[in-house]
Amino acid sequence: MDSDAAIEPASAPETGPAPKKESWGSLLRFLVLLFLGALALRTFIIAPFSIPSGSMLPRLMVGDYLFISKWSYGYSRYSFPFGLLGFEGRMFGGLPARGDVVVFHYPGAGNEDYVKRVIGLPGDTVAVRGGVVILNGRPLPRERIADVAIPISPNSPCRGAPGAVRTLPTEGGGSICAIPRFRETLPDGTSYDVLDQVTNSPGDDFAPIIVPDGRLFVMGDNRDDSEDSRFPTAIGGVGLLPVDNLLGRVLVTFWSTDGSAEWIKPWTWFTAARWSRIGRTG
Repeated sequence: MDSDAAIEPASAPETGPAPKKESWGSLLRFLVLLFLGALALRTFIIAPFSIPSGSMLPRLMVGDYLFISKWSYGYSRYSFPFGLLGFEGRMFGGLPARGDVVVFHYPGAGNEDYVKRVIGLPGDTVAVRGGVVILNGRPLPRERIADVAIPISPNSPCRGAPGAVRTLPTEGGGSICAIPRFRETLPDGTSYDVLDQVTNSPGDDFAPIIVPDGRLFVMGDNRDDSEDSRFPTAIGGVGLLPVDNLLGRVLVTFWSTDGSAEWIKPWTWFTAARWSRIGRTG
């Protein structure tokens, strides 16, 4: 071995740049982008809506949570959360079809959203006689079918006229509310179930009216428990609904609860669920 040979010192192993620590700024940017993405989704694509009343029974029940499509009829100032944009008219607007179940901003006093079914479009003549809808001079066919049986629960009591609405026991120890039901059919063949509890209720007779341009005639499926286009906004009804107030069309039920859940008891969130209603469309 050559003693005069130089001995090279061992070189330190190469290392990459030190990892950067996440800054508060990057976290803030992520949260802002997440918020903007959720805002865009809710404004332009889909939005959640919960059913507050029984006016759309039997199709929709109190405790149902829905997604509505925001693109179906275009966008107005009511489409934007928090009143971000204020403008007149509708962008990319389109009319709903008769029979569509729509969510809209209430045209009267207050800041609420309602859900009803479209019965009359601009130019249609709508009347109600003895509980039967008359559309363009022709009664809508209405067939008596089996009573609907609605389970009675904390958010769904049995409401209605004595004698017409019945409370019946079930084998499991609960109770159901039996309400007279009819199948109503529109001229294009679209059919749906409506409830009619009593005769001679305030909305059973409505004089013919021509739906003007830019308006819709909407009704609840629970005909004796719906303040809709048969009633003016001055007494809590909807009146002839401005098209600009439309928010979207009902797509699907993504959750439903009977009202028995308690926040401090997480297991009741599942026992209170109406599993059979989840996934319903239309």
